Amino acid sequence: MKIFECDHCRQAIYFDNEVCVACGHRLGFDPDTIAMYALKPVDAVNWHKADETGRQFRFCDNAQFNVCNWLLPEGSDEPFCPSCRHNNLIPDTSTEIGLARFGRIVAAERHLFYSLLRWDVDTPTRAEDPDCGLVFDFLEDRLDPSGNLQPAMTGHENGLISLRVAEADDVTREIARQQMNEPYRTLLGHFRHEVGHYVWDRLVRDGGRLEEFRALFGDERLDYQAALQIHYENGPPAGWPDNYVSAYASTHPWEDFAESFAHALHIVDTLETARAFGLMLDDASLEPLGDPYKCASGKRLADAWVPLTIAMNAIHKSMGQKDFYPFVLTLEIIRKLDFVFALLIRQMSED
Repeated sequence: MKIFECDHCRQAIYFDNEVCVACGHRLGFDPDTIAMYALKPVDAVNWHKADETGRQFRFCDNAQFNVCNWLLPEGSDEPFCPSCRHNNLIPDTSTEIGLARFGRIVAAERHLFYSLLRWDVDTPTRAEDPDCGLVFDFLEDRLDPSGNLQPAMTGHENGLISLRVAEADDVTREIARQQMNEPYRTLLGHFRHEVGHYVWDRLVRDGGRLEEFRALFGDERLDYQAALQIHYENGPPAGWPDNYVSAYASTHPWEDFAESFAHALHIVDTLETARAFGLMLDDASLEPLGDPYKCASGKRLADAWVPLTIAMNAIHKSMGQKDFYPFVLTLEIIRKLDFVFALLIRQMSED
């Protein structure tokens, strides 16, 4: 995520900021221009930029819960911003716990949509595409008739993405991480992985790129449920780190792509953040990376990414923390990332 600048006082501001600490103006993120604006009220609903009186905005309806700072153009028929309008089932915002969980979930969701906006990934809602539009159900855990806890399942089916609300709590998510034997588990990671399945449907399956995909990831026509059962009964195959970015990626070609897609977003977003803070550890013999979102080469991004993660892992260990990035990018994994980045850059240019 890049660092933004208050367009009124030039103070550095950040993606989730609601008020500029320097000049005190209300802040809002405009997804149409991917920019943060300092705002002044016009009336009880509408706002304009602090130093301009022409264009007017209003906030996403979720601003009433203090969980969203995104803007809509004046007169928009949409009550919600381009991120929140995909939400179907949400936590109970009338309770303190539910509202806190909702805030954490939509914060991660907006971070996801920042990347999708940067790459111009098409994300129609279910109103726009009733069969395969992107929609989120944030599901609560349930008790079965015997009183046993039944955790909600995270998953994807034809654009419907389900996420477990309880994982908005750090303790619950850490328990799940250990039970699943995963080195890394975050809300943002869940969003990026599950949206990877959605992107596969639209850009690979429907985009005429199945043969290219199969050459790298394998044949997705392999029985998915049988593959899951084999994975959970036997674990990943021997030597899996040579070919897969995570153990779960080895389950099935669909999961391999979703994990590769999630890592592509991890890499580009973090490199943009590092670049904004002047933390790049790039090889002086290479051409400057520039904007990571415009780079289609997995190899070039890995050249910048690997030294940064080595340094960050060392810094985390110095603070007694686990690795910042507990993964290894082999040449085979980089080839898969190449496919993802080229796919995103290609569709961006086609749009």
